[in-house]
Amino acid sequence: MKSSPYYIIILIILLIISSGCSNNNDSLTIYSGRSEELLAPLVDKYQTENPTLNIQVRYGSSVELALLLQEEGLKTPADVFISKSPGPVAYLANEGALGTLSPKILSKSRDSGSENWIAITGRQRVLVFNRDNVSDSDLPSSIFDLVQPNWKGRVGIAPANGSFQDFFTLFRLEYGDDVALNWLKGMVENEVIIYPKNSAIVQATARGEIDAGLVNHYYNARLKLENPDTPSENHQFAVGDPGAITIATAASVTKSGNKNRAEDFIQYLLGVNAQNYFADETLEYPVLEGIEPNERIGQAILMKFGNFDALGSGLEQTLELIREAGFDI
Repeated sequence: MKSSPYYIIILIILLIISSGCSNNNDSLTIYSGRSEELLAPLVDKYQTENPTLNIQVRYGSSVELALLLQEEGLKTPADVFISKSPGPVAYLANEGALGTLSPKILSKSRDSGSENWIAITGRQRVLVFNRDNVSDSDLPSSIFDLVQPNWKGRVGIAPANGSFQDFFTLFRLEYGDDVALNWLKGMVENEVIIYPKNSAIVQATARGEIDAGLVNHYYNARLKLENPDTPSENHQFAVGDPGAITIATAASVTKSGNKNRAEDFIQYLLGVNAQNYFADETLEYPVLEGIEPNERIGQAILMKFGNFDALGSGLEQTLELIREAGFDI
């Protein structure tokens, strides 16, 4: 008995669908706002543990990848989105582009962020200073002190940097737009020096080009690994000060992604080996209970990230205020 042509066509279609599902189950696509240099060692180790898995990683700016995900919608090939800061994932969550994470994942971190994303590491905002030019008695307890005449022309910031924008967004949401804008205008009047990114501020501080700058904690910690004699040091602002927040890096599952595969990788990032890697190799604050930060950076003054979801809808107003203060971003 000959098979019907229609039967053969249907069989071929079913085989294609089955093959597509199988590929989906045996593949993992990651969009990463963390650099390849930082994330690739963990991806390679995960690949070793899952040798049959086809892993594809697209690296880029967290903001640009978030916009790409929003544009691709349900057609995106991405299963996981990893962001350098919570702003882009909060934006995607507000846009309905992310799936919800399982309770088993949310329970892994010190702070779950929301049902849509979870903190992977913590990065504390600090003041890096040149110990040859700044005495301990002159160190400020608050960012509000930096608008005083004694700091005129001595401080660097990076207003176009994502972590500065996250810090400023949380600052204005807690204290109000007027207070935050007046502080930033005060910094301009106090002749603040502009740099493109955190590492440039740390290097300028170490050279003595400026006396201090607002950065994430790990940039100077990494510099001191390369050059233990550098005169740059980190200074933590007082507990509760807007300059002392700890900003999360974040991981999330896309709405159309393979949730099981995505969550398995995120769970790997929250495991002991990966968290020790973040603590010892990238010098960030681990979020898994029981994993201590590297002794080179000490304890964060506050490892509670708070509600970062507002960052998703607050970035536009933040950028407007930064421009209003006189910065070209």
